[in-house]
This record gives sequence, C-alpha cells and structure tokens, in this order.
Amino acid sequence: MLTRLAGSILRAVLVVVLIAIPSTLLPGTPADTAQKVAFVALLAAIFTIVEYNSASPSLVEFRDAPPFNRVRFGALFVTVFSMTLILRGEVQPSTMTMLAQASGTAIGALIDFPYSPVRLMLLMLPQNASIHLLNEVRTAAGLSYLVSIVSLGIFVAILRLRGWPARGTSFNLWINLPTFDPNSGGDVVDRLNRDAQINLVLGFLLPFIIPAVVKLASDYIDPINLSNPHTLIWTMTAWAFLPASLFMRGVALLRVAAMISHQRAHAAETDLHHPIGAV
Repeated sequence: MLTRLAGSILRAVLVVVLIAIPSTLLPGTPADTAQKVAFVALLAAIFTIVEYNSASPSLVEFRDAPPFNRVRFGALFVTVFSMTLILRGEVQPSTMTMLAQASGTAIGALIDFPYSPVRLMLLMLPQNASIHLLNEVRTAAGLSYLVSIVSLGIFVAILRLRGWPARGTSFNLWINLPTFDPNSGGDVVDRLNRDAQINLVLGFLLPFIIPAVVKLASDYIDPINLSNPHTLIWTMTAWAFLPASLFMRGVALLRVAAMISHQRAHAAETDLHHPIGAV
C-alpha cells in the first residue's frame, strides 16, 4: 500500500512539473496564466494520485504494463521542454537555448516538404502571418512531430525486444484496459483487432486532418493565436502527441489480441493432448 502511494505521488509530481514547465521557464508569463496553469496542474496531480493509488481501474490504460505510459510521458516531457527552451531563447538566450533553437530549426526545415504534416501546419496559418511566426511554427511542428515518431519507434522496439506487455508475467485485461468491456458482445480478439485498426488509421491521418479542419473552421470562428508562446507549445504538443498516442495504442491492442489468440491456441493444444476424462 505504501509503495503504491509513493509511486502515485511521484507520478503526480512529474505531471505537475510537466504542466508547469512553460509558465515557469518562459519570461513574462502573465499572472492569470500562471494561476490557470497551477489549477490545471493541481487537478492533474489529484487525478494521478487517485488513479494510481486505487486498486480498481478507471481511465488510464495499460496502468500495470510498463513502459507504455512512461514512453508517452517521456515524449510529452521532451516535446514541451524542448519547445519551451526554444521560445525562451528568443528572450533570454543561452548556450542551451541556442542549441535547442539550432536543432529545432534544422529539424523543421528537414520535415517541411510538400504535403508533409509540417507543411500543412504552415498552410493553416493566416496569409498575413509574419516570417517570424512561420519559422516558429515550422520549428515547433517539426520538433514535436519528430519526437512523436521517435517515441513510437522506441515503443515498437520495446515490444519486439522485451515481449511487451507480459513476458513471464500475468496480464490483467480488466486493469490495463478499463474502458474495454470484454463481455459487451462479440469475440474479444476480433474487437481488439477492430479497435486497433481504428486507432492506427486515426493515428496516421490526424496530423493531416487537424490542420485542414482548423483552416476550415477559421472562416467561422476566431483562429488559434499561435503567436502566444503558451498556445504554440500546447497546440503543437497536442497535434503531434494525440496521433502518436493513438498509433501506439493501436499497436498495443494488436499485441494484446495476438497474445490472447496464442493463449487460446495453447489451451486448445493442451486439451487435445490431455482430454478431459483421460487416465
């Protein structure tokens, strides 16, 4: 019990640090913005403690199947911290911020090619957007998209090399997939494979669809103000993280479905060699 509580508190502290990074490191953060960030961080900390300290699951998937959530959190942390350093360097340059700016600029320029997600993000901006804003968005979009791809590659490598989610250990479907009801109808494996395919398709298409939807919606509602550094950081983070998270979830569901199929085949083979009633 104490170990679980300590782990949940540590996770809550890390979540608070992640949320507070931009408002803490960016100079000139308004007081009302800092208050909103503190409120959101407090809510996130409470939710994390309750979720990871309880024996019963609620919303967080693969809670007991590390490092699924650790890879996702690491990708979020690297994205937010890197973009914060880049934007901080525009006001208070240092060796670290200059390195981050140079790396981000190179990555953004490399990924900015026709029909790429980064190019679509640039096309989402108003026609009167300044060159400075275009460069900021290109850098932020390229960096966040690269981090999401790398995190996905790391998870796939872990899945292959370590036999995630359960090599030599038990895997509780109810705890790790609390929003998935195995008794709601239909074969579990078929439903897992269907959900996985939906997540994979959405994970691939969302980086292209989101800029187009925002561009169309800007004709009817006020467009997102990406000139605000806080808005830029969290918008680019969400744009890159959500599709990568869906793609990662799709890969994980396929793995779980394959694991259940393997266990079924193994059980059927065992029954075949040792039928009930045999002496």
